[in-house]
Amino acid sequence: MDLQSFAETHAVTNQPPPLEGVNLWRADLPLQQWTQRFGAQWATPRLDAYGALAGGPLMTAGFLANENKPVFHSHDRYGHRIDLVEFHPAYHQLMRTAVEHGLPSLPWAEPQPGAHVARAALVYLHMQADAGSGCPLTMTFASVPALRCQPDIAGQWLPKVLSRTYDPRNVAVAHKAGVTLGMAMTEKQGGTDVRANTTRAWPVGSTGPGQAYELVGHKWFCSAPMCDAFLTLAQTEKGLSCFLLPRHRPDDNRNQFYIQRLKNKLGNCSNASSEVELRGALAWMLGEEGRGVSTIIEMVAMTRFDCMIGSSALMRQALTQASHHCAHRRVGGKMLVDHPLMQNVLADLALESEAALALTLRMGQALDQLDQPQQAGFARLMTAVGKYWICKRAPAMINEAAECMGGAGYVEDSILPRLYREAPVNSTWEGSGNVQCLDVLRALSKEPGVLDALFAALGDGHGDARLARHIQGLKQALVDTADIQYRARALTESIALGVQARVLLEAGDATVSDAFIASRLQGSGRAYGTLPRGVDVEALLRRALPAV
Repeated sequence: MDLQSFAETHAVTNQPPPLEGVNLWRADLPLQQWTQRFGAQWATPRLDAYGALAGGPLMTAGFLANENKPVFHSHDRYGHRIDLVEFHPAYHQLMRTAVEHGLPSLPWAEPQPGAHVARAALVYLHMQADAGSGCPLTMTFASVPALRCQPDIAGQWLPKVLSRTYDPRNVAVAHKAGVTLGMAMTEKQGGTDVRANTTRAWPVGSTGPGQAYELVGHKWFCSAPMCDAFLTLAQTEKGLSCFLLPRHRPDDNRNQFYIQRLKNKLGNCSNASSEVELRGALAWMLGEEGRGVSTIIEMVAMTRFDCMIGSSALMRQALTQASHHCAHRRVGGKMLVDHPLMQNVLADLALESEAALALTLRMGQALDQLDQPQQAGFARLMTAVGKYWICKRAPAMINEAAECMGGAGYVEDSILPRLYREAPVNSTWEGSGNVQCLDVLRALSKEPGVLDALFAALGDGHGDARLARHIQGLKQALVDTADIQYRARALTESIALGVQARVLLEAGDATVSDAFIASRLQGSGRAYGTLPRGVDVEALLRRALPAV
């Protein structure tokens, strides 16, 4: 008897083929259509090229960069303090590719209609491969408006911030053709309340904008500590002020910027986040003394926009993975995707993903048109609304996508666990949910034109009675100011859903807009997969399923 034959178990069957080497641009019809709708069709060749990279070599690099976390070295072998963070080569591959394709620089270096939309679409593709490297890319991009507050400093730094050269060497900015910028705002005792910051700035000579100071204090969160410089806040005689703090002094010596440790985070593992001490660190004041928050808020607004992009990207990649699995996995004699209940779930996830993308790229359009007061008001409000809503929806949506894959979506061989761990960072970073909702109230009540911009964007319902009723209810809720802070989350959600519905409705695809309005403005379901009767789920799935 051949006992060896009994040791054989079974052939591997009923498993989906690997989802590898996919052009994420070509596989994403909603991304193609929304990018074109908001004026960035000229960027199609760039997006097509980056889609191939994001679904191919960058996807592979994303796994490697997250499996090999950054390592902090406080001293060299001889005992000299060096404060270096070492990254896996895959991280540098991700950064280099992104910088060379203009992800941190495109709208500033090549201003044209649709530039912010095109750049958002590029970031959307990149963050599906790896979101951690998106952190320094985002901060470098977002630093530009704050740097421009101080033209003399901007003249020195902007050419290298906007360069398409990635140079990770630990040398002073004078020796580099391209640089990256980070941010260090949060302190232990204050958190979101940056006005409680205790870091002090002492003038080296003259005081005021553009002048040199030495900073003494600590920062509880310093994102991407190997960046070439950081925007930070410190107290002066006139109050909290904004500074640009380089890692090296002009004489090529290292600045008095000391990394205490790296944060051990839930996700965002390819990126280094740190705690730092400033022991007389040389820095230059940006903007008006005592008005540091208003200076750095320009950067914060842009990073919040990227939180919207990042969460939308995570949701899209989760949908791609789940739909691919269900299209190739047979259960009960037919493919998972052909089961009515699974169709309900996947179609619901597809709606969530597309609505997030549509709102995000509509925000990009507003950023491209800030010279128009109504668009500026829309951008001011919807930065906070979108940052709250899209980032809040991502974790539950990704969890549902993982569940579609069963155990295959729970093991680390899949990208789903990484997407799920990554999702909460965008709702927490740059102001958590309550901060965003209170900012919504502040913008609506105190900033001229914002309320008008909101209702101009919503209109009268664009011919849909359900949306018209929703808008009327929102107006009534805003008129009633009693306990309005208590209701701030409900109001922000109502604004987000109304604007998403209007954007989808105006685009003209009735299958998408009707399903969204029926389920989000009228539906009573709390979990995904509760779409009402009458929704054309098969059409939604044909639109959303990756073309692989």
